[in-house]
Amino acid sequence: MRRPHRLKASRRILLPVLAAVLLLLLLPFLPGTPPARGATAADSPSDCALRGTTGWTDEGHNTDSSVFKRPAGTIKVAMVFVDFPDAAAGDESPADAAAQLTPGADWLWNASHGKAWLDITQHQRWVRMPHNSTDYGYERGMTHEQHEAYVKDAVTAADPDVDFSQYDMVYVVPTKNASAISHTPTYVYEPGTAGVVADGSRLKWAVTFGQDMWHWGKKVVAHETGHTFGLPDLYAFDKGNDEHRFVGGWDVMGLIGGAGPQYFAWHSWKLGWIDDSQVACQASAGSDTVDLTAVEYGSGTKMAVIPTGPTTAYVVESRRKVQGDSGVCSTGALVYKVDSSVKTGEGPIRVMDAKPNATPASGCRPLDDAPYWAGETFADDAAGVRIEVLSADGAGETVRITKS
Repeated sequence: MRRPHRLKASRRILLPVLAAVLLLLLLPFLPGTPPARGATAADSPSDCALRGTTGWTDEGHNTDSSVFKRPAGTIKVAMVFVDFPDAAAGDESPADAAAQLTPGADWLWNASHGKAWLDITQHQRWVRMPHNSTDYGYERGMTHEQHEAYVKDAVTAADPDVDFSQYDMVYVVPTKNASAISHTPTYVYEPGTAGVVADGSRLKWAVTFGQDMWHWGKKVVAHETGHTFGLPDLYAFDKGNDEHRFVGGWDVMGLIGGAGPQYFAWHSWKLGWIDDSQVACQASAGSDTVDLTAVEYGSGTKMAVIPTGPTTAYVVESRRKVQGDSGVCSTGALVYKVDSSVKTGEGPIRVMDAKPNATPASGCRPLDDAPYWAGETFADDAAGVRIEVLSADGAGETVRITKS
């Protein structure tokens, strides 16, 4: 039997290489060959990250970690309970107040996809504040200095029983009898000032709960603690006809008791709860098809972003009636505009309404039915942005994003 002719080593390598190159050249012309998904999505997610310009809480990715708490891992919180000379707690149990708030730790854990955990230690005894509840100027518009004085008095009163050096932040919970302590603001230390110091440690972050905690419950913890992370308010400070006209019931940083309080994907990205690999960025002209997995789940692509300027972008994400959003009025592809130059309370995020002329269902608010459904399209021709919802299933939407 005749032995087969052997190719030289150089030819054995060269022929397959030539064949592969030829195939790649012919591939676009072969009938029925689908384009590779994501082939046009060559833009880095960093090209879609906007810089904040307000100098405070905004939608920029450049959060100042020397001012705001990094929302990762275990965050140790001291919960202290206060009453006043003019509003004694009496027989009220600190445990009742704690039960209203501590479930917020689980809510935040789920909303952060397991990236942040509030380890709340309850110091369950009433400590007496040195002044009457009516003496603290505790109302909407109270100054930073007034708020800091309240925090300082609470910390000083609790200090004999609490080692504050062991904690990252403080939750101050008032007796239900102190009607003057009405709302729930967040305290963030102002660098360069004396601030609040206890047990040799500077206390940079605190939430001082008010009587509205009995209305909002656990989600007020997520809202106010979100401010310590650098998130802005999404409701309108200028209430006008509707203080929730910007985002409706979407995102707990807007309406705390809204139908869809899960943080926007943009916020989860800003906070590091979703990473760059979960962001589709269309910063340059072109088009891409993106499979979005609903934001309530931890895995998958969470959002597609189309920048329209140095501080502006459109975002599309998927929302489903599960987990933190189990009460949503509508599911689908939620489109919103982000502007990191807009101050807190002035509309740094604005939801685009797919059904502006529809009457919300019973129990739902305007914008609660804002998501786009399969077959619907959002377009901003002036900005050169087009978002088409191609299909949907139980896990999310497939969208085509175009920037011209």
